[in-house]
Amino acid sequence: MTTKTGSLSKETEKSLYPFYFWLGLSLIIIFWYLNWALSGARTHWGFFPLWLGYCLVIDGIVFRRTGTSLLTRSWRKYIGLFLASAPVWWIFELLNLRTQNWTYLGAEIFSPLEFVFWTTLSFTTVIPAVFGSAELFASFDFIKRLKPGPKIATDKQTTATFFVIGLIMLALLLIWPKIFFLFIWLSLYFILEPINIWMGNPSLIEWTQKRDWRPVISLWLGVLLTAFFWELWNFYSFPKWIYHISWGDWLHVFEMPLLGYGGYLPFALELYAIYHLIGRLLGVKTDNYLRMTPK
Repeated sequence: MTTKTGSLSKETEKSLYPFYFWLGLSLIIIFWYLNWALSGARTHWGFFPLWLGYCLVIDGIVFRRTGTSLLTRSWRKYIGLFLASAPVWWIFELLNLRTQNWTYLGAEIFSPLEFVFWTTLSFTTVIPAVFGSAELFASFDFIKRLKPGPKIATDKQTTATFFVIGLIMLALLLIWPKIFFLFIWLSLYFILEPINIWMGNPSLIEWTQKRDWRPVISLWLGVLLTAFFWELWNFYSFPKWIYHISWGDWLHVFEMPLLGYGGYLPFALELYAIYHLIGRLLGVKTDNYLRMTPK
């Protein structure tokens, strides 16, 4: 009887959400309400706790479904995702100085130092939100049972072609930003994926060369879920971001043109590539965020 009781209590414990899930849910409820209900500037201090709540809720759901998650596998590496996220997003902010695809409405009320502080704090949530959401989709059976897809290998010709295409896209972006602004979401992946292969870092092509597209699809679905909440919560925010693009600016879903959501797909792959490159450069073993075994 003792053994059965102990077994039942363990099963019950596994069926419960971890405590930080409820903390995250509380943060979402409180700061979503404050962000949309208050007048004047409020999003600069409300963005981080709102998105910290999202990250904790998603991680808690993943843990309940799978018994493992980014946070529970290593809280140090989980914090590392936040620390890496801000400088990574600043790369895109620097590229945006050339394209001017988005600006921040209300930025003028802050001093330059205040603006850098609040935006950097907000940027820390990008990678943990996307990777956590990708892990969530990876836990579903329809992802686990995906049939083999096209083969993209890690041979020298393929990686060299990727690298050259990436450099060309980056050059076109910088020379004609009004026409090729979409390459901001493509060029870095094509440049960095070959570098990761050459350095022996984890890469998505390690999976696609086995015709296993589960990590890629999980990243795509995860970033689309994250993008929905980014754009939703931004809509009634202040300060907020708004978009300026020279073509494709129609059928808006919140502030984002519908075609713009397509840019999130390669963006997720860029995050994956940058994350593993940073880990190698810092001498830190990066997490296998999907806990999958290649087919």
